[in-house]
Amino acid sequence: MSNHYQGYFIDLDGTTYKGKNRIPAAARFVKRLQQAGKQVLFVTNNSTRSPEFVADNLTRNHDIHVGPENVYTTALATADYLAQRADDRKRVYVVGESGLKEALTDRGFILVNEAPDYVVVGLDSHVTYEKLEQAVLLIRAGATFIGTNADSNLPNERGMVPGAGSLIKLVEYATQQKPLMIGKPEKVIMEMALQQVDLAKDDVIMVGDNYRTDIQAAINVGMDSLLVYTGLSQPTEVAQMPVQPTFTVETLDDWNIE
Repeated sequence: MSNHYQGYFIDLDGTTYKGKNRIPAAARFVKRLQQAGKQVLFVTNNSTRSPEFVADNLTRNHDIHVGPENVYTTALATADYLAQRADDRKRVYVVGESGLKEALTDRGFILVNEAPDYVVVGLDSHVTYEKLEQAVLLIRAGATFIGTNADSNLPNERGMVPGAGSLIKLVEYATQQKPLMIGKPEKVIMEMALQQVDLAKDDVIMVGDNYRTDIQAAINVGMDSLLVYTGLSQPTEVAQMPVQPTFTVETLDDWNIE
C-alpha cells in the first residue's frame, strides 16, 4: 500500500494517542512522514487546548516531535472562519475552554456575557447549567449559534466520554436552532486546513480513527482518507457505510510512504 500524497492531515484522539496512553505506531508513522519530507498537520476537533499545548504534549508524552505550526484545532478554524466573515461583529459568548477563548481573542474577538454577535459552544469539561442557560437565552435573543464540532464522544483512558457535540445538542434542543458547525465532518475545518498547508486537496490525505468525523470530513471535501482501527470506528460498522474510506489499516505501521 503506497501513495503519492504530499500532505497528511492526522487526527489526535484515537489515532495518535488514547487519552494519556501512547499509540507507538503513530510516533513511528509521523517520524517516517517527516523523514520523507511530507507536510504533517494535526487536524483535531479538540477545541480545548492551544496549538502550543498540543505540540508540547505530543513531543513530551508521545515521542512525536512537532511544533505548534503542525497543529490545527477546531478552535483555530472557528476563529479563522469567523474572522473572514465577521466585519465589525466581534462580540462572542463562549462555552468552552482556554484553547477556544485564546484562538478567538488572538483574532480580535471580544469575550462577553451579554449582547454577543455569536455564541460559540465547544467542549467544556467544567460546564455548568448556568453557562448553558446563558447560551440558550442569548441565541434565543438573536445571537448567531456556532458549534465547534459534532463529536458525541471522545476516547480517553477512561473510555468514551461525552464530546462537544453532546453539549451543542443540548443547546440546539433548547433553542430549536441548528448551529453552524465548524469541525469534522464539516467541510469548513478541512478548507481552512488546506489554506494552512497551501496544498490542493488531491495532494492531501486525511488520517483518522472515526468514520463519522475524520473520514466523513474527507468525503465531504473530496479528499482521500485513511481509516486506522485504533480508536472509535470498528470494521463491522464501517462495512455498512455507503461510501468507504479510500484505505483502511489495522495499525499505522501498515502504511507505506513513498
